Amino acid sequence: MPARQTSLPKLWLVSDRRYDTALNSAILRLPRGSGVVFRHLHLPAAERALRLLVVRRLCRRGCHVLVVAGDGRASKPAGVAGTYGPPAPRRMLANVHSLREIARANALGAGAIVLSPLYPTRSHPGARGLGPVRALLLARRARVPVIALGGMTAARFRGLQNARIFAGWAAIDGLS
Repeated sequence: MPARQTSLPKLWLVSDRRYDTALNSAILRLPRGSGVVFRHLHLPAAERALRLLVVRRLCRRGCHVLVVAGDGRASKPAGVAGTYGPPAPRRMLANVHSLREIARANALGAGAIVLSPLYPTRSHPGARGLGPVRALLLARRARVPVIALGGMTAARFRGLQNARIFAGWAAIDGLS
């Protein structure tokens, strides 16, 4: 099955509270036209908004696509391409972990799916990864582009590309 056509970036940096101080430099190191998922839901609203301004400026500088985690009910700030989170209506990137969630993302019209975790990660100590075979089987059920997340590195993504299923990959530790 050929890879799904997409105008989405192939590489995504997912922000994490553990790397807040390194986030700016990580964004600056990304190849031009990458994607950034801004989470930082741990911050109070006003502080998160200020942090988002800085991230948005850095994303514009690198021509990166910026997606913000949230419930999707609030209006999108200017310069933000869409929202990230569990499957929901009009979600640009739906984070999924199972066949049921993939079906929900398909039904709700997600722009793309972020399938995780492919491999064990430091973000979720002790949690098992899907593994490449199961991840590929799940990804084939998506009707939209699929981005691999969880223990991902450039080398692991190259190994998955032979299946031509994944449109890209995302990382926290692997890019921070």
